[in-house]
Amino acid sequence: MTSYKDGMLKDDALKGKVIVITGGGTGLGKSMGTYFSKLGANLVITSRKQEVLDATAQEIESLTGNKVLGVACDVRDYAQVENVVEQTYATFGKADVLLNNAAGNFVSPTERLSANAFDVVIDIVLKGTKNCTLAFGKKWIANKELNKNILSIVTTYAWTGSAYVVPSAMGKAGVLAMTRSLAVEWAKYGIRCNAIAPGPFPTKGAWQRLIPPGMEDKLSLENQVPLKRAGDHQELANLAAYLVSDYSAYMNGEVVTLDGGEWLQDAGEFNFLDVITEEQWDFASAMLKKVKGS
Repeated sequence: MTSYKDGMLKDDALKGKVIVITGGGTGLGKSMGTYFSKLGANLVITSRKQEVLDATAQEIESLTGNKVLGVACDVRDYAQVENVVEQTYATFGKADVLLNNAAGNFVSPTERLSANAFDVVIDIVLKGTKNCTLAFGKKWIANKELNKNILSIVTTYAWTGSAYVVPSAMGKAGVLAMTRSLAVEWAKYGIRCNAIAPGPFPTKGAWQRLIPPGMEDKLSLENQVPLKRAGDHQELANLAAYLVSDYSAYMNGEVVTLDGGEWLQDAGEFNFLDVITEEQWDFASAMLKKVKGS
């Protein structure tokens, strides 16, 4: 019997592909990369800490037997991104997929943020994604390489906005706009652009930063999601693997939400009524009958 914790695609579904993952040393990037490698892909993973990349590369290689190259890179620096392109081609001779996963975020009232704090998040999320997309896109277009794929990780508040994470919302909205724009502009070059908007997929570092100390119970993920659970990393890896594979060859310019219905729960005007008990509904129905009968 299959489970959402199982891999979805058949073995070797990504065999022969070279996939570049920003923020690939830890968290969701590592989880997605591990699954890609299990499916036969060779990986290039980036982050700012080479020692983290080396450990992750060794771990994934020992598990799957497929090559993983770690290249230290601050995605805010275009020269460092160009170095990733050069190292990728020097090692593998090509790149088939760019997964824009690197991000930064923290929770704060906006009036407490300095201009520099804004820049830290926006530069990683928006500028960093632009840098990687532009560097690899230019390479593919100049070489007339076909069947290339850019997948970016955004968030549901990229289209709704969200209080207390304004720099992140601004950055992710820009990434989503870029994805949809380039999906049309670059399709003629054989480049597809799509995005995933994940809901709560807890990672140790990210969720420690986003949930204020002492508020864990009041801000429990399960209470925000209609399915009453957080996402499993394999679920995100399954979707990402499909979108970077040739099975999704006709999907272009799309953003796929994977959040258990979280953003819809917050969007519906009367969705808060799910806290009402059966007894309270019975009482309300009885009162309504009395009003109708009067």
